[in-house]
Amino acid sequence: MEASFSGISNGKNKVFHAVAKDVNILFDELEAVNSPCKDDDSLLHPGNLTSTSEDASRLEAGGETVRDRNKANGLYFRDGKCRIDYILVYRKSSPQTEKREVFERNIRAEGLQMEKESSLVNSDVIFVKLHAPWEVLGRYAEQMNVRMPFRRKIYYLPRRYKFMSRIDKQISRFRRWLPKKPMRLDKETLPDLEENDCYTAPFSQQRIHHFIIHNKDTFFNNATRSRIVHHILQRIKYEEGKNKIGLNRLLTNGSYEAAFPLHEGSYRSKNSIKTHGAVNHRHLLYECWASWGVWYKYQPLDLVRRYFGEKIGLYFAWLGWYTGMLFPAAFIGLFVFLYGVTTLDHCQVSKEVCQATDIIMCPVCDKYCPFMRLSDSCVYAKVTHLFDNGATVFFAVFMAVWATVFLEFWKRRRAVIAYDWDLIDWEEEEEEIRPQFEAKYSKKERMNPISGKPEPYQAFTDKCSRLIVSASGIFFMICVVIAAVFGIVIYRVVTVSTFAAFKWALIRNNSQVATTGTAVCINFCIIMLLNVLYEKVALLLTNLEQPRTESEWENSFTLKMFLFQFVNLNSSTFYIAFFLGRFTGHPGAYLRLINRWRLEECHPSGCLIDLCMQMGIIMVLKQTWNNFMELGYPLIQNWWTRRKVRQEHGTERKINFPQWEKDYNLQPMNAYGLFDEYLEMILQFGFTTIFVAAFPLAPLLALLNNIIEIRLDAYKFVTQWRRPLASRAKDIGIWYGILEGIGILSVITNAFVIAITSDFIPRLVYAYKYGPCAGQGEAGQKCMVGYVNASLSVFRISDFENRSEPESDGSEFSGTPLKYCRYRDYRDPPHSLAPYGYTLQFWHVLAARLAFIIVFEHLVFCIKHLISYLIPDLPKDLRDRMRREKYLIQEMMYEAELERLQKERKERKKNGKAHHNEWP
Repeated sequence: MEASFSGISNGKNKVFHAVAKDVNILFDELEAVNSPCKDDDSLLHPGNLTSTSEDASRLEAGGETVRDRNKANGLYFRDGKCRIDYILVYRKSSPQTEKREVFERNIRAEGLQMEKESSLVNSDVIFVKLHAPWEVLGRYAEQMNVRMPFRRKIYYLPRRYKFMSRIDKQISRFRRWLPKKPMRLDKETLPDLEENDCYTAPFSQQRIHHFIIHNKDTFFNNATRSRIVHHILQRIKYEEGKNKIGLNRLLTNGSYEAAFPLHEGSYRSKNSIKTHGAVNHRHLLYECWASWGVWYKYQPLDLVRRYFGEKIGLYFAWLGWYTGMLFPAAFIGLFVFLYGVTTLDHCQVSKEVCQATDIIMCPVCDKYCPFMRLSDSCVYAKVTHLFDNGATVFFAVFMAVWATVFLEFWKRRRAVIAYDWDLIDWEEEEEEIRPQFEAKYSKKERMNPISGKPEPYQAFTDKCSRLIVSASGIFFMICVVIAAVFGIVIYRVVTVSTFAAFKWALIRNNSQVATTGTAVCINFCIIMLLNVLYEKVALLLTNLEQPRTESEWENSFTLKMFLFQFVNLNSSTFYIAFFLGRFTGHPGAYLRLINRWRLEECHPSGCLIDLCMQMGIIMVLKQTWNNFMELGYPLIQNWWTRRKVRQEHGTERKINFPQWEKDYNLQPMNAYGLFDEYLEMILQFGFTTIFVAAFPLAPLLALLNNIIEIRLDAYKFVTQWRRPLASRAKDIGIWYGILEGIGILSVITNAFVIAITSDFIPRLVYAYKYGPCAGQGEAGQKCMVGYVNASLSVFRISDFENRSEPESDGSEFSGTPLKYCRYRDYRDPPHSLAPYGYTLQFWHVLAARLAFIIVFEHLVFCIKHLISYLIPDLPKDLRDRMRREKYLIQEMMYEAELERLQKERKERKKNGKAHHNEWP
């Protein structure tokens, strides 16, 4: 659910100039090719601009008015001229005074300007305001390859024939009668949403005349300025020694308490944004993105990117795309569920279960579990049909194809975003090396094959040894997860007997459901507790590996945490889906855990109901907990901070707080960036695809959660968190590979769920081979008559083991002790030549299950690969635009250089001529 508001032109007085037979160039009559781009502050309301070229002239003419306003809003130094680019916070009582003084001296040596302010509520807290002058910004922007605008873009449109033009006119007339799209933001009331359309190039001071610079104060926007200052701070020493470098280490050892760029003022205003415009970018984002009243609107991704940077913008672009793609999946899943509801009364299997009052089932646990009628599980049989019906296989195939289509079209969408945001030419080689890596391997250097410059180098043997230790730690932690699942299994097999002997009839009669429900809740608590441990272990192992760049560090940490949490979250689900009730043996010869506990059996209506309960409870609890921790926890913390300030200093002083103190009282962003946000959605994607055959409503629950999640995350970023440092990214990183792996795993797991967990294959085998329609090629409901009786085997009660023999003899059913009971399996009766041996139907069902798995997987994988082949990663129109603009950029650079050389030549001629005239 996103839209990139990068308007091509303002819609007024467009002029088309033909430059080729098949191409038209689109210019704006008022803004030619060499016209300047709009400054970053063009998004603000004209009456509230902080710095543009017009404001600069007003500042010179108007004297102190603008300066006083700048000082009052808390975004400038005391002089009202120097904008605050970064804030450092420390306490005077901190013992690291010497390191801090050395660090601040080196900051001044780098050319940054500094000013200090004490807190209004706590004199021990000191705020260090940093400002980067133009010379420092230009020098480091060139080192960091910051891309800046130098020409306005030229748009070309293919020449259309008369026939196509007439069709377009007819379509336009028809669209006038249709209602306006309600999900798009209103550009008439919010004209600020037009994006800069300029060609960009890496900033170079030698070629500064190529770039569009109207005001040096606004040439680098606030996010870029903060990123440059942060880059400088990460490379400043605070003490002698190879590891004594960088702001991060000072934050770790307590020299500084916090470091952050400032928000651009308040996100609220007394006046309406439609009548008075936005006060600042933050206010604009709150009104058109983070407000709950615009939950149905597209996201203004260009504004998000401009304020928070490309990495956060890409996250919200991906989240919006994922949410939009969930609509068809949720609709089909709801259709499958409703199909089960409408066909419930016609399901022959559930009818036979509900009418089987004369079929007595064997106890599901030792001693305390009683005999029960099969008809007692009537409700569970009907619930199972809601999820396990004829449309389940179709839905599993659809979701496998959906996952592929989602990923392929996301690649296309990402390419368009990367082009619009000028990320096509941004490569990892331009990323800075981590200060920790530089400090660790500063003695070993080698030439970078890309830049040709020497850089720190990690030996291959050192890297391999660290990776081996890290892999061993990952394997150990996964074993801890498996041990936790083993503990849950023991709990289930022990508790089912306890609930069967419970005093309350409700729990005693539903002992298996009570066991499953409590086990899921306990499992969820264990999951949340182990996640805390896994985070610390993953951080330790990642730092041990010493990744070269920040993106490598993030990818390594992400992979470890995903493996830990994926196994932690899904291990018990895999147990229920593929192991529960599969290796229990049969009455009289049960398999036991440690030769003591009898393994748990499935419910008489099947194991799918347990899997549905597991997925439903985990998914709802997980999403509810995540939403509370993301928004509720920061809200409570910020409220508590404001409450303490009101109690200690009164409510009237809060209004006069400068912006740096307001931001300091907000919560810092997660130390791992967007990791928690991505992880939550990726795990949800796994739940939505991996076991979707057992729970078709999973996409619907995910869709409802994500609609809330988008606005919740937006509200959190805009109002509850300090402004994160803007950083660039070309894509979603390693998460895309994880999504592809989940898509492949989902095909395999859904094939096994349908073949093994559900009763789809046994019903087909019965209908075609053993039912009333055997040999007729039919498989309707009439062909399922007698299926329940055929799927149950007979057991002689006298063959029970001593420790398994129930306390009740079953006389409450017929007045006499029972001689036989039934259980789910395909085994011979006790009076046959091979008592309790597998029947021929068992082998037919097993062969059909294996055949279905092979056919299903190969068919779905072929469809997935075919779709991947047919859908190109780059849209054709985008490819043509990129080629055309590459050609135009080369022409512009050539013309600009030629113009410069001609000017220099004229000046030399002029100077030479004047000198000749003066010669006697």
